[in-house]
Amino acid sequence: MIICVGEIVWDIFASGKVMGGAPLNVAYHLNSIGQDVRLISRLGRDEYGKAASQQIEHLGLSLATIQYDTKYQTGKVLIHLNDAKEHSFEILSPAAWDFINLPQMDTLENKSYHLVFGTLAQRSAVSRSTIRSLRSSAKTVFYDVNLRPPHTTQDIVLESLFHANVGKMNEDELSAINSWSSLPPGSLEEMAQALLAKFNLEVLAVTLGGKGAMLICHDGVYRHNGFSVQVADTVGAGDAFFAALIDGILQKHAWQECLVQANKRGAYVASQPGATPEMNSFH
Repeated sequence: MIICVGEIVWDIFASGKVMGGAPLNVAYHLNSIGQDVRLISRLGRDEYGKAASQQIEHLGLSLATIQYDTKYQTGKVLIHLNDAKEHSFEILSPAAWDFINLPQMDTLENKSYHLVFGTLAQRSAVSRSTIRSLRSSAKTVFYDVNLRPPHTTQDIVLESLFHANVGKMNEDELSAINSWSSLPPGSLEEMAQALLAKFNLEVLAVTLGGKGAMLICHDGVYRHNGFSVQVADTVGAGDAFFAALIDGILQKHAWQECLVQANKRGAYVASQPGATPEMNSFH
């Protein structure tokens, strides 16, 4: 079983609202691949929470581990889009997902599990404590850095990397974390290899936007230049990439095959509107 824990939010665009949040997006794609997934998050008892519950079920995910809050509202993110179709995010605080409690293990059927988490949901002490408790019992820990300043602080990122087996970050995040870790500057590959060693990761994925991605492992560096697509929007592409990578790792596929499939799914999602498009036409 794979547990994805963290924020569920409504992304508010000028044209309307779309449900999102990296843990939800990753859970959706893992489920569509065929993995056994549980999504742990917290919604408000409000109209946005009701709509989110309906959408979660529509996406084929279970509500069994979704919590509800009577005090705090469902998370919202105001999304601003520039001419290059790049996004900036205004994440409202506090939100219900800041107060995720540790679930009873019987709701998880007392199964062993792998854990997928990020940085943003750790901005509050309550959810951070829950994530750390789940992390301590996980078989494999998958961490997506996914920086969202000012909510994602240096100390939380470094602490999370120390407890992860697999890390994912983009090239800008790689440069920032290299500096935070007091490591010498270098090429992307050199910085990634230094971080792999410092944090004793099994593998580090570095996404390169339209240039594909690379995986840094103890036995070498694997690269793939990605797939050329007409971009609709990039929201969720990295989450789709990560889901496919997680699946490949758990199925013990060769590193290059993991990378190809991750890039393929990420590119497809970038070519579709929204982070959780129908995947029936994806091959």
